[in-house]
Amino acid sequence: MPVFRFSRTVVAAAFTLLLLGQAILSTAEETLTEGLVNPGYEEKPTWFKNSFLDIREDVEEAAAENKRVMLYFYQDGCPYCAKLLRDNYTQRSIVDKTRKYFDVIAVNMWGDREVTGLDGSQLTEKQFAEKMRVMFTPTILMLDETGQPAMRINGYYGPVKFEAALDYVGTHQEKKLRFSEYYKKQAPVKASGKLHDEAFFIKPPYNLQQLVANDKPLAVLFEQKQCPACDEYHEDIYQRKETQEQLHRFNIVRLDMWAETPVIDTQGNQTTARDYARNLNVKYTPTMVFFDRTGKEVFRTEAYLKAFHTQSVLDYVASGAYQTQPNFQRYIADRAAKLEAQGVHVELWK
Repeated sequence: MPVFRFSRTVVAAAFTLLLLGQAILSTAEETLTEGLVNPGYEEKPTWFKNSFLDIREDVEEAAAENKRVMLYFYQDGCPYCAKLLRDNYTQRSIVDKTRKYFDVIAVNMWGDREVTGLDGSQLTEKQFAEKMRVMFTPTILMLDETGQPAMRINGYYGPVKFEAALDYVGTHQEKKLRFSEYYKKQAPVKASGKLHDEAFFIKPPYNLQQLVANDKPLAVLFEQKQCPACDEYHEDIYQRKETQEQLHRFNIVRLDMWAETPVIDTQGNQTTARDYARNLNVKYTPTMVFFDRTGKEVFRTEAYLKAFHTQSVLDYVASGAYQTQPNFQRYIADRAAKLEAQGVHVELWK
């Protein structure tokens, strides 16, 4: 029988091809698997805790930082889980309060990762969810310093009620009164649930590449229907004479950050409002993104600002001051001082 001998180079090349083939098959298999078992996936905020799912340790670590643990039970394809992430966790105040008061841990209601419960038992995620009597998604369990539930939210709470729940548990009010009593006392302002139209908004179709070439700078405003701060902008700040004077210095396009509205972006790419918001990494509403004539982003505001700050942002960009004064806080202080010197009293918080 003939004996075949191969050089080390040939053997190495063959081995490399084998590994490459395995990698390609593995990637294809993973992609196919993800497509089959992971429909409706919604990306979680990056600041959610990357936990080893030992809930005892999580409670201890949170308590050491004067925080509590929030268990977020979800499932892929759950519309109200998506609503929680889209409507609630695009509100800057909700994000800030959650991060201040809680370590958030996501638990897949049907997952197979190992969880160590408060009693030391080792379970899969789905077994843990069953043990915690999770029957709906989303289900939120806010745990106190001993790991006992301080509050349980079965299903979805809108942004206003959800923020009240964060305050209620975050400030340990559950030891004093029921949440229903606390919520009634707060009398929070609810979102209108609609998008507001303004005369200064550019009408569709939205070709941002053409707009950046115009004489006026371009501002793209991202909003959504469940947004109390957006309501306040339209009902108050945008109606003020000083704000109107600044707004008319811009071409302004307003987009619903979750809509499939067709958009041609500043570089000429065809996209949608939703994908454009994602590409720009817009996380909060309202967010206003400003562009120069090349279509490059030069400044943005995220979430709510008071009237003078809003007017100052618009002036900062429209005047081109951002090119010579990179520190906006110094710019706004100088602007306030100049106005005061002219006899114009500045109210920073109205």
